[in-house]
Amino acid sequence: MKKLLYFFTLSSLLLAVGCARMGSPDGGWYDDDPPRVVSATPADQSTNVTTQKITILFDEFIKLEDPTENVIVSPPQLEMPEIQAKGKKIVVELKDSLKPNTTYTIDFSDAISDNNEGNPMGNFTYTFSTGEQIDTFEVAGYVIDASNLEPVKGISVGLYNNLADSVFRKEPLMRVSRTDASGHFVIKGVAPGEYRVYALQDADGDFKFTQKSEMIAFSHQTYKPSAGPDIRQDTIWRDTLHIDNILRVPYTHFYPDDVVMLAFQEQQTDRYLLKQPDRTDADRIKLFFSYGNEQLPIIKGLNFDADSAFVVEHNAKKDTITYWLRDTTLINTDTLTLSMEYLITDSAGVLISQTDTLDVIAKTSYAKRQKERQKEYETWQKEQEKRKKREEPYDSIYPIKPLEVRVEIPKSVNPISKVFINIPTPLAKADTSAVHLYSQIDSLWYRAPFDIIRLDSVMGHFELLAEWQPGTEYSLEIDSAAFVDIYGLESNPIKQGIQAQSLDEFSSLVFRLSGVRDTGIVVQLLGTEDKSLRQVRAGNDGEAAFFYLEPGNYYARAFVDRNGNDLWDTGNYDDDQQPEDVYYYSGEIECKAKWDVTKQWNLTGKPRNQQKPGALVKQKDTKEKKQKQNRNAERARQLGIEYVKKELVK
Repeated sequence: MKKLLYFFTLSSLLLAVGCARMGSPDGGWYDDDPPRVVSATPADQSTNVTTQKITILFDEFIKLEDPTENVIVSPPQLEMPEIQAKGKKIVVELKDSLKPNTTYTIDFSDAISDNNEGNPMGNFTYTFSTGEQIDTFEVAGYVIDASNLEPVKGISVGLYNNLADSVFRKEPLMRVSRTDASGHFVIKGVAPGEYRVYALQDADGDFKFTQKSEMIAFSHQTYKPSAGPDIRQDTIWRDTLHIDNILRVPYTHFYPDDVVMLAFQEQQTDRYLLKQPDRTDADRIKLFFSYGNEQLPIIKGLNFDADSAFVVEHNAKKDTITYWLRDTTLINTDTLTLSMEYLITDSAGVLISQTDTLDVIAKTSYAKRQKERQKEYETWQKEQEKRKKREEPYDSIYPIKPLEVRVEIPKSVNPISKVFINIPTPLAKADTSAVHLYSQIDSLWYRAPFDIIRLDSVMGHFELLAEWQPGTEYSLEIDSAAFVDIYGLESNPIKQGIQAQSLDEFSSLVFRLSGVRDTGIVVQLLGTEDKSLRQVRAGNDGEAAFFYLEPGNYYARAFVDRNGNDLWDTGNYDDDQQPEDVYYYSGEIECKAKWDVTKQWNLTGKPRNQQKPGALVKQKDTKEKKQKQNRNAERARQLGIEYVKKELVK
């Protein structure tokens, strides 16, 4: 991360104030200087160190944010060190015995900031050796989320010189660092040799991969650290817009500095009940498992007859299961006592059967629900009496609640649009012949062809497919009682107008892909929230086309679908399987009505850590800092003084 140093000359400030009558800007200067190290005991880079207590003194009062999470000692410590901020000092006490002839690093990452404005110090590492020399090589790079190329903050990155594939599970990492908000890491104090790099979101503090829940990254590539002389450019800024000078500064360049690790979590296969059965709604019992299984739980009633008592609904993964109560008597029973037999994973990873006896209690009691219904009835009754007195139409019979039917129609209907019909309770009857679609041609209405597909065998989820003709008006009509749920509620008649948009209102977008030889590339069109709006599979010619797009700005992501399931799949360490490769189109794409947009996209044209557009990156650690810089530069410009910003590249 770029380290920024600022210098304001007092003579220039006095000259500006004393000269011609210039209006002073509102407010004062912002402190945007980070803390500086004044001294350390033992001194940084010391050798033959025997003490386990280190004191670091700064030029101002400092804050140390969550040292347990943000500060990491290398080699890894089996016993957690004590790290405290005391005024202008940080005191570190190592609890483990020091290893002989070993270089130690204490990586504070960006956890140190000044006490007033919170200016972060940047990546600061303190180093000492218990031997005669200090290992000075470095290994640097980035860790990004394999699923969306988002920088991963705070993940441990470490080295092994043992190149065996099993080492990640058996031995703790040798030397470690942590990533900052941009996903960047620098492992310092590295000795000459050959290494593999691993990343680990360490859940249990053993610096080994032991749990499926831990995010990891691994690679078979090996690295031999080296260093050499190099030149970098330091930019001197006069203000926020004008460069005063560019200096060429010699420095030691450490390699490798461009390691990119793709982090992922393995698919969760350990099965257990996430929480007690949920009965927020009195008419259903919900079960939530960490992982699905074809064999659904077996429920036996202990204070009721469970035979034919339920309609069972589950999601595609079968990790969320809903038992709908058929009988209103059971719905009105506040506590249902039952035994539940289900499969869980034991400590050896084997599925075993477990039986629990449970009291499942309705969140809202029957008495309270009755009271609420009575209140609704009394409110309705008073309203009808008022209508009667005003000699307005009124109802003498309390209306029966109809079955809720939701018709979901896209905002802009185009030739490939889909319409969905959803009913929130299990159905006893679904008469799709009672669903009609009409189109208007020359002011006359005609039956329009369509198909209706049931998407769920239990619930009322339907998809209506039609060839929507551009610029045509349609009417979707559903007869009364077309749908009846298991509680006898019937649907009311529905009439919904649909207007298919003209082709002139849409845009099209075609990507011509290159840089990857794999077939089965899926391209996703993204909105500003990094969520997939549509996806298509690229053809053998490398083209991926999106038609009938609403005008707007879009982004794009692609992944190599190795197993052809149209989903991104994660990796597995034991199977030596990397997650499916993900790529981002690095720019924003503007689509206007009547436009046909074609984009050339070299998937590997940029390193993966540089592909994701900045507008989509959620980790943003420099916004507040840049605001202070810009406001200080603007004050300097208004005062007519020089504002010098010295910018150091990595």
